[in-house]
Amino acid sequence: MGEIITVDDPADPRLHDYTDLTDVELRRRREPAEGLFIAEGEKVIRRAGDAGYGMRSMLLSQKWVDVMRDVIDRSDSPVYVIEPALAEQVTGYHVHRGALASMGRRPLPDPAGVLRTARRVVVLESVNDHTNIGAIFRSAAALGMDAVLLSPDCADPLYRRSVKVSMGAVFSVPYARLETWPKDLTTVQDLGFTVLALTPDERAHTLDETAPHRMDRVALMLGAEGTGLSPRALSAADTWVRIPMSHGVDSLNVGAAAAVAFYAVTAGRPQE
Repeated sequence: MGEIITVDDPADPRLHDYTDLTDVELRRRREPAEGLFIAEGEKVIRRAGDAGYGMRSMLLSQKWVDVMRDVIDRSDSPVYVIEPALAEQVTGYHVHRGALASMGRRPLPDPAGVLRTARRVVVLESVNDHTNIGAIFRSAAALGMDAVLLSPDCADPLYRRSVKVSMGAVFSVPYARLETWPKDLTTVQDLGFTVLALTPDERAHTLDETAPHRMDRVALMLGAEGTGLSPRALSAADTWVRIPMSHGVDSLNVGAAAAVAFYAVTAGRPQE
């Protein structure tokens, strides 16, 4: 069982993992370098543990100790109990869910390894908004996508905001980073995937016309909010696809577009 320790000093070095959580640039550098990420809220903490991530510590307000008792009893990690006002001083925001955990990262798998048994994957280019990353992972998990591949400049799926928006779905879908972009798309194609680039361009075929759910192996590629896929990424794709729009709307938010396209890619897929 983890030791329960009451802390009343915001400068206590044992709380280092939880400091300055609202400083996005600092946390983006610190967390991968220090091999940690922050899980926020009871459900997310539980899902991280169930996915096999090791716990470094927990930060709880007193009323959450009983709620998380079973997690505490299964872990050897320390549990720091602090007042809500003190938690706000440490983290930089009001921790209204009352429960945080510092979890240890794992090495990312090789893209080829992630793709070996996959049939339906999503490839993201330059999606650097953590909310969009979280929403895409949640839809990917819910709609049966097998894996996610990230370009080198995509946001971190394990950043606190991404994990929170995904409701822990980032732990359910295997993912990897492609090192050289877009050259490494050839790795995807060499493994038998048809790369479909999602774009609002009128020259693209509609998803219904393309019928990706009938293809053997599909890699659906999406770009960043606003800018969409780069010309290099579009050139590397096998086919351009689009979601038909009505009422003069030119495109959807990337998170919404991803959900629509994932359904088109996986509809009618045999359950495994």
